[in-house]
Amino acid sequence: MNQRYSIIFTLLAGMAAPASAQNDSTVVESFVGQPVDVGAEVVLTREESTAAVSVITERDTDRRSAKNIGNSIIGQGNGLISLLGSGSYATQNPTFYVRGLQTLNGNDSPLILVDGIERDITTITPEEVASVSVLKDAAAVALYGYKGVNGAVLVTTKRGKSNSRSIKFTYDHLFNSIINKPKFVDAYTYGKAINEARANDGLSSRYNSNELDALRDGTYPYLYPNVNWVDETFRDRAMTNKYNLQFQGGTDKFLYYAMVDLITDKGFVRNHDNNDGYSTQDKYVKGNMRMNMDIKLTPTTLVKVNLLGVLAEESGPGNQADLWDMVYTLPASAFPVKSSGGTWGGSNTWAGTLNPVAQSSGAAYYKNHSRSLYADISICQDLGSWLKGLGAFVRTGYDNTANIFEDHSKTYVYSVVVPNWPDAAAEPTSTEQTYGVDSPMGDEAGVETYSRRFHFDGGLKFMREFGDHSLYTQLKWAYEYEDPEGVNNTIYRQDVSLWAHYGYRQRYFADIALVESGSSRLAPGSKWNFSPTVSAAWIVSREDFMKDVVWVDFLKLRASAGIINADYLPGDNVWSYYEQQYTMTGATYPFDSGWNTGFTSTGLGQLATVNPGHEKAYKYNVGMDARLFGSLDVTLDLYMQHRTDIWVSSAGKYSTAIGMVAPYENAGIVDSRGLELGLDYQKEFGPVAFNLGCNLTLTHNEIKEQLEEPRLYPNLVQTGHAVGQIYGLEAIGFFADEADIASSPTQTFSTVRPGDIKYRDVNGDNKIDANDAIAIGNNGTVPGVFYNIRLGVEYKGIGLYALFQGVGRYTANLNTKSMYWPLIDNTNISQYAYDNRWTPDNKDSRFPRLSSQSNANNYRNSTLWLEDRSFFKLRDLEVYYNLPQSVLKVTKIVNGAKLYVRGTDLFSIDSIEENDPEALGIYPVYKSVALGLSVTF
Repeated sequence: MNQRYSIIFTLLAGMAAPASAQNDSTVVESFVGQPVDVGAEVVLTREESTAAVSVITERDTDRRSAKNIGNSIIGQGNGLISLLGSGSYATQNPTFYVRGLQTLNGNDSPLILVDGIERDITTITPEEVASVSVLKDAAAVALYGYKGVNGAVLVTTKRGKSNSRSIKFTYDHLFNSIINKPKFVDAYTYGKAINEARANDGLSSRYNSNELDALRDGTYPYLYPNVNWVDETFRDRAMTNKYNLQFQGGTDKFLYYAMVDLITDKGFVRNHDNNDGYSTQDKYVKGNMRMNMDIKLTPTTLVKVNLLGVLAEESGPGNQADLWDMVYTLPASAFPVKSSGGTWGGSNTWAGTLNPVAQSSGAAYYKNHSRSLYADISICQDLGSWLKGLGAFVRTGYDNTANIFEDHSKTYVYSVVVPNWPDAAAEPTSTEQTYGVDSPMGDEAGVETYSRRFHFDGGLKFMREFGDHSLYTQLKWAYEYEDPEGVNNTIYRQDVSLWAHYGYRQRYFADIALVESGSSRLAPGSKWNFSPTVSAAWIVSREDFMKDVVWVDFLKLRASAGIINADYLPGDNVWSYYEQQYTMTGATYPFDSGWNTGFTSTGLGQLATVNPGHEKAYKYNVGMDARLFGSLDVTLDLYMQHRTDIWVSSAGKYSTAIGMVAPYENAGIVDSRGLELGLDYQKEFGPVAFNLGCNLTLTHNEIKEQLEEPRLYPNLVQTGHAVGQIYGLEAIGFFADEADIASSPTQTFSTVRPGDIKYRDVNGDNKIDANDAIAIGNNGTVPGVFYNIRLGVEYKGIGLYALFQGVGRYTANLNTKSMYWPLIDNTNISQYAYDNRWTPDNKDSRFPRLSSQSNANNYRNSTLWLEDRSFFKLRDLEVYYNLPQSVLKVTKIVNGAKLYVRGTDLFSIDSIEENDPEALGIYPVYKSVALGLSVTF
């Protein structure tokens, strides 16, 4: 029979096979038999693996009704630190770290893999994911070469199931609301605040008593308005709809998994439907289509095909207006939404182009399209006819992504009304002037960004058992080409690896990885580097002396050590670091009509790096995996990493006598260490299934060397502190009066007044300046403590799942404009800042006096602005009901049905007033309640 007809026949036969029932039991799959994938052509079980890998299983990858798998696993994964992002629905994505900060220059992001190839996690839906693995130690990331130095997050998508057929439809409707909607003062309070601030600065008042009364009473709303810009611009609720359809099944020779997914979101813009024919709402639409196939072409040939197409569209108000920035800038009294004549409002201080209502309603819209195709095919050939256990494999993949913009923005007319109300006048007068034009909508469109990636790997593998001995080994060559939009950023990488896994009596295991990696990013002579890794494991529970220890079902000890190289570039991706740079002034043709040269000089720029190298990570890990009492799974890891040869500027190493820009050198050193603990208890008590678990991650790092310049005082030295440490002055209170100022060390940043911040003279030179800065607070980038608590219970189909997640040793720097740093450069003031300001009657305040101008003394890093950023959140809550089989059998076609209500980020216990600890800027985060239905046929 023709091969293609054979495949069609097996597909049809698979779809006719019996369907499997839906199962949401809270009892997890076998911990010991859990698959562990470290990038080899064989997937080991946790029992056999020597690597430090944590796995988020399918039952926990879709608890949030999230738009992508990245947002869906926030708070999960032992050793994975995930921090919620802020912004619009389309742009709100988390930040991931594996074992915290490990190096300098911000190169701390883990490698993100989808089915073994580096890909964008934001394109993957939770429904198509079978598991997410966190690869943490050298043994886990060795085969990924340069890219695995910071750990990896491996997303494995679903595949077909033999001799089965199922169709699953899922629908989620989400109600979204803003967490900690900002509260700014009304117009009257703003008038008092700006007058007070100007008086503090020795300036005249902006509003007289008549004008303050008008702001309070609203008697002249077009001259002295009182606009709540938050409520005028944004509504309280937004909605998201998710539709997902999955097909899964197969036969002995053909397995298939297909998925169609659609997400639509309409955001919080209030005035989005005031125009005929288009909306200015923040909207997001994304469609995914996936097809994974496993085809057994012959008894010895297996072909796997993975295809994913993604179409996404994001649209919003015209000119890509930053509405939240406008809301944080404009005070309530700035201008009316519209003038008395119906044109949009503006003022001489705040132009009408900053009117958020006008921008969200009258400036048309801007749209961005994202089109992505991800494809890979692999062939595995059994060569056992030549040599028993021998096989060959090859895989190739191609990804292409493009972003196309449509700019339909337009401009609008706005009026500036300037009121005048002298103290002696009975009524105000005003002048009005019109600006701008009511232009037609734009029609510009084009490609904004694009990228493409080609991947190829292939090799030989050998797997045999010899009595008590088992051996798997592979020789592999991998090649990757990455070409994003832009210049000087095309990357070629190659890896040649030998990996072997040995087992003895299913009790002792050892792995070795020898990897030679090459990268086009590195300088000639340093492009290729060698990474060796060794690891071992011992299943203690299988020793004879453990036979009588009945409460230990499984106990494995493991250890790993290895060198992982990195191909990072110095500075801001300076690719020419190994060549002498020259600077040339003048940019015209060398000779003009008078034969005068247009060039003035040519000089030496940054010096070239002599004997350039590359960054290296020496990784060490010891760990334990155990199952105790038949129901408690335990993982424990202790790790240490010594990161050396990090790129740093050598400017601190040389004096200015060098006369040129100092070169980059491989001299930075960062040490990091930590602990990871995972506990998971699952038990069935009759009809009740119960699950309780927790993860704990502790991280710490220390800068050992960074070629820091000699410091005048020891308090200024940053070497020896952590990457991400905050530095600033130590605040010891506020100046009470002029006598207090006169008796204190001289403040050099600006002229100080009563109510300004008083700082400690750290170095004892009787003046306060930058030399008094010290390390303050904890890490401001990544928390040193990350933990979660999971709870699940189910009784006769009715279930509850809750995920609590928290962080510690984490510091916030409260410097958000208008919220904590008000009024500067004609910005707004929050109610919280106004209520907690210093005044002569409130000297025990939280914040200093108000200032209308830039105040260099107050608005700088100091302990006064620090706050404990620790939090404890209810990340996920799900209440569900699985309809009983007795009911479903009546339908004859439905094999599983689940109804559920989900809540995400419903509450937070923290010390941050007014803002969420994960979103300290002007962009909010959201909480959601989802109603959902899942039906399996």
